[in-house]
Amino acid sequence: MSRMDGKVAFITGAGRGQGRAHALRLAEEGAHIIALDCPSQGAIPHPLATEDDLNETVKLVEKLDRRILGLVGDVRNQADLDSAVESGLAEFGRIDVVVANAGAWSTGPFWEIPEEQWKDVVDIDLLGVMRTLKAVTPHMIERGTGSMIVIASVNGREAGANYAHYVSAKHGVLGLMKAVALELGPHGIRCNAVLPGVVRTPILDWQGGWDLMAGGPGLGTRESMESGGKAYALLKDVGMLPPEATSEGVLWLASDESRYVSGQELVIDGGHMLLPGLNMANIAAAAAEQS
Repeated sequence: MSRMDGKVAFITGAGRGQGRAHALRLAEEGAHIIALDCPSQGAIPHPLATEDDLNETVKLVEKLDRRILGLVGDVRNQADLDSAVESGLAEFGRIDVVVANAGAWSTGPFWEIPEEQWKDVVDIDLLGVMRTLKAVTPHMIERGTGSMIVIASVNGREAGANYAHYVSAKHGVLGLMKAVALELGPHGIRCNAVLPGVVRTPILDWQGGWDLMAGGPGLGTRESMESGGKAYALLKDVGMLPPEATSEGVLWLASDESRYVSGQELVIDGGHMLLPGLNMANIAAAAAEQS
């Protein structure tokens, strides 16, 4: 028997990147999937997932002989999440796991980031997590069981220059996770967080992400990003992590193997958090020299 046989997982941001990796890994272990993605662009500067991305996730899960319900929706809209849960329950009759994965990011000094970008990043990365958990809570309380997994970041523990809105949101996610774990534990529901380090996904792989590593607007290339990633991790030969690296943590928290675990932070960062500290200006200079 596989680790997720017969279970149903609701995953936001499932169209690509980490969300798609989570969907595939859980499906490989027997789960059926409710996949939500394709939000409106809003003020986010990097491209967001498209319906083609979501359809590709659906095809890949179906190739694993698992059922999947692909839904277009935006975590900035509670009605979209409530509707997704309703549709998922109509299709599968249950939701055992929720993975609040949808995220967005941008760069700039905190005083120069447009207020609309501040609002969108916090609305997706923090309030979107709250809305996702809120949507599934009545069903999980009724069943007296469930695993909630929020995708936070090492930036929920440490600051990062030039993306203060993201840092603020991810710090908030960890506080939310612990409060939810306290409130829902008596109902048999667990809530935990995965804290990825630098992961190779479309959120980082665009000009703004490259420029952050290169030290200035218009200076970055994909090579700058890769060079900066190599300076980030502690472990030998580990640079930017593949999305699948975080999915192993999600699988463990989703499975019964972690049934005694709640309110915890699982860091998956190549050992980055053990390092005594990084001077990001020096990393940017080194990346610029190599590009």
